[in-house]
Amino acid sequence: MTPTRRPRRSVLFLPASNPKLIDKARTLACDVVCLDLEDAVGPADKQAAREAALAAAAEGFGGREVVIRVNRLDTPWGADDLAAVSGSKGLDAVLVPKVDDGGDVARYDARLSHAPDTLALWTMVETPRAILRLDDLAGAARTSRLAALVLGTNDLATGLKARVSPGRAVLVPALFTTVAAARSHGLFAIDSVYNAFKDTAGFEAEAIQGRDHGFDGKSCIHPDQLEAANRAFAPSAAELEEARAVVAAFQAPENQGKGAIRLGGKMVERMHLVDAEALLILADKLNAH
Repeated sequence: MTPTRRPRRSVLFLPASNPKLIDKARTLACDVVCLDLEDAVGPADKQAAREAALAAAAEGFGGREVVIRVNRLDTPWGADDLAAVSGSKGLDAVLVPKVDDGGDVARYDARLSHAPDTLALWTMVETPRAILRLDDLAGAARTSRLAALVLGTNDLATGLKARVSPGRAVLVPALFTTVAAARSHGLFAIDSVYNAFKDTAGFEAEAIQGRDHGFDGKSCIHPDQLEAANRAFAPSAAELEEARAVVAAFQAPENQGKGAIRLGGKMVERMHLVDAEALLILADKLNAH
């Protein structure tokens, strides 16, 4: 069954050490705000960034989902980050980096044992080992608060020593397996960042590629990327029209109880009905934004 999900078309990453960007994020059309304590913050600013992130989460972002990306447990800041977010107010999820397998998920989950049940765990997928152990990694959702896989192609490409060109052909297997693992274990999946933030056409093309692979949304590093991400991962008018037609067809008296019907020259099964209903629910949520 396709799970009903809240919109996560655009996940805006911003350094928690920058108060101006934090304030601006409250006015932007992003579905998710991710306050970064890891890559975007230098060692000297880690503690101050943590305090700023907690304060920002407590203040809220006007209904946007709020995530904090912490530092790895094997750094001087990781354990303190996790202890702090466990008691944070206004936080929806904690994003952890460099996770290799289900054992890593369990270790992070254990550090969140005193956090509210509503706090979700998201993991970056950004190491070669993670790609090879994705089923094990995503399968940890059965015994943890794991809810999302976030693909990180910058670190992944570095780890692979891969040369990534437009179209990401060398990374297509990673795109596919990340989504497959997420869907197999009831998780949602977020595509990676696009570094050239002034290249709007390139970003849009990559967002469409991610959508076509099945991702739920895309990581963004600049406000100018939000519109294209929101457009790419929102249902189109044609998709909504088709979804309504599928729902109406199965509701017709002559089709009650049928597992498959003919519609518009195609065979439509009940799994398509589930997908259509989920799409319409998503559209309603977007309209209510």
